[in-house]
Amino acid sequence: MYDMFILDMGGHDSNITHLKEKYPHAVITRFYSSYLDSIHRCVQLARTKFIWVIASCCDYDKFDFTWEPTPWEAYQIHCWASNDQMYGDTFLIPVDEFTQQNVIQLEWYHDINYHSDGVDRLPWPITVYDDRSLSQEIIDIKLQSEYHLFTPTYTNFPQLDHQPALWGAETHQIVSYSTNNSVNLVPRCAKSFIKTQVYDYPRIRRLNTISSDPLDIIYISNGEPDEEKWYNHTVKTSGREVKWIRGVNGRTAAYQAAAHASDTPWFLTVFAKLEVLPDFNWFWQPDYFQEHKHYIFNALNPLNGLEYGHQAMIAYHKNLVLNNNNPGIDFTLSQPHTVIPILSGIAHFNQDPWMTWRTAFREVIKLIQTVQLTPTIETEHRLKVWLTRAEGNHAEWCLKGANDAVDYYNSVFGVSTSLQKTFEWDFLLKTFDRYNAQQPR
Repeated sequence: MYDMFILDMGGHDSNITHLKEKYPHAVITRFYSSYLDSIHRCVQLARTKFIWVIASCCDYDKFDFTWEPTPWEAYQIHCWASNDQMYGDTFLIPVDEFTQQNVIQLEWYHDINYHSDGVDRLPWPITVYDDRSLSQEIIDIKLQSEYHLFTPTYTNFPQLDHQPALWGAETHQIVSYSTNNSVNLVPRCAKSFIKTQVYDYPRIRRLNTISSDPLDIIYISNGEPDEEKWYNHTVKTSGREVKWIRGVNGRTAAYQAAAHASDTPWFLTVFAKLEVLPDFNWFWQPDYFQEHKHYIFNALNPLNGLEYGHQAMIAYHKNLVLNNNNPGIDFTLSQPHTVIPILSGIAHFNQDPWMTWRTAFREVIKLIQTVQLTPTIETEHRLKVWLTRAEGNHAEWCLKGANDAVDYYNSVFGVSTSLQKTFEWDFLLKTFDRYNAQQPR
């Protein structure tokens, strides 16, 4: 009955073909960032007093295009909702009235009649991602549709209970549906903003309607006297399955064994010295809007009172761990990482002389190197405390290990290849025996 214009939103070519077969008189035109601009172009081509302006992203199989407004509603723009979105994609436009009003924004039109019995949108194009960060996926993909759905492989296909508005560029939001920002509708215009992280885009809406799967818990031990005790404590505290990696020779090999055991992209790592606090949030999630990185929590040192990331729980990114085959003297810090200022537990590294010594020795080696390369007041303070303060079981071995580390660092002149040896158990054991030949292990 009236002219019809199909706005090509991109990504739904088969629907355009279907609509063109059903309505041969329809004209296909490109959608340009806002409905106002698009409708203006359609009005200029109008041959009837009303025109239908519809979108390729909607399913019109049940829509009645013979509908007409009552005489007293003939001057109104009639807009049909898209799913729950009141600012929908289906319009009946009164040509003369629209031309006379010449509004700057579509919603400023004098009288818009919103119809809630609307039209369902078709599913947006989908990208299932896993190995790479969300920001990198957005940067690299060619976004042809006005919106694109990104979802990780381990998430069930989401039922989206909200559809974003498409009326103007300012309404084009990134819509995050999941609690960890992993499931998102991303507008095409966001691509030019994002450089390193999704937060580069200024318009984000978080709905948190999809619960994120909890991260796997991996427990790593290597013969610690209390490994059974703290494993059982972790199981009891978390109330979940805890996968145990035990007796793997070498830190890199142990961490990578843990990564292979994980079925989630990140995994919470508990080391066999850590008494996890009973109120720790085991449902904590990484933020997919940021680049892939490791997340380091805090732990309390029971001998010297320091509270920072040493021996704390770490949320490791699985693929980063598997690709870290040549780490520096600190495995975690050799890749992108950040600190989460949440106390995860108490680090009981003072279970026997050997464990206490090697833990202090390793940590002080790393602290000295950090002070030499990138000194901060905080790091210098931590180093001073390790060297001078210790109270409790095996406190003397803590101080001995710390000061032996200073001696070793100076003896090798801080050469990185010599420091790297402290990463391996066999070397540490020989070094312990050399520094403590007269003492029992």
